[in-house]
Amino acid sequence: MSTVDDDLWSAIGDPTRKRLLDLLLVDGGGTATTLSDQLPVTRQAVAKHLGVLGRVGLVHATPVGRESRYEVDELQLAKAAAQLADAGSAWDRRLGRIKRIAEAVERDKKAGAD
Repeated sequence: MSTVDDDLWSAIGDPTRKRLLDLLLVDGGGTATTLSDQLPVTRQAVAKHLGVLGRVGLVHATPVGRESRYEVDELQLAKAAAQLADAGSAWDRRLGRIKRIAEAVERDKKAGAD
């Protein structure tokens, strides 16, 4: 099981950054200007959000003239997806144990009542 990267999930947890990732995945990339045209936030806010995504490795920037073109780092996104799948599996196992304990308690109650 892989360990959870809290910085990565904190970055993804913001609704604006999730929307930016969606836009970058659909469009194949974009600049802070082109992305801000599709969001209800300023270009400066988009640039800051892209900086956060860049620090955790989810996007990388390529200079294009006076701006940078951002693209999703597919390996880092795959890492995030694997972490999410691992966390889901761990919770499934925990919930299964809780269910078995609750069923055992219920059986013991019924056996004691008979």
